[in-house]
Amino acid sequence: MKKLNGLEMISLILIIVGGLNWLLVGIFNFDLVAAIFGDMSIVSRVVYALVGLSAIYWLTMLGRVSKK
Repeated sequence: MKKLNGLEMISLILIIVGGLNWLLVGIFNFDLVAAIFGDMSIVSRVVYALVGLSAIYWLTMLGRVSKK
């Protein structure tokens, strides 16, 4: 198995945080990102965008792995 570089590790952590946040939203109707950074503040929007970009990054990574 390949060792993850810094960008891969950070993006994977962001995806996990995003997934756990959605779990909290789905089960408890509690948005942890909004609770920490404010409801749709600039910082929370940046966090949401980074989580989404991380997901796109990993989708492209999975495409590269499946071609090998």
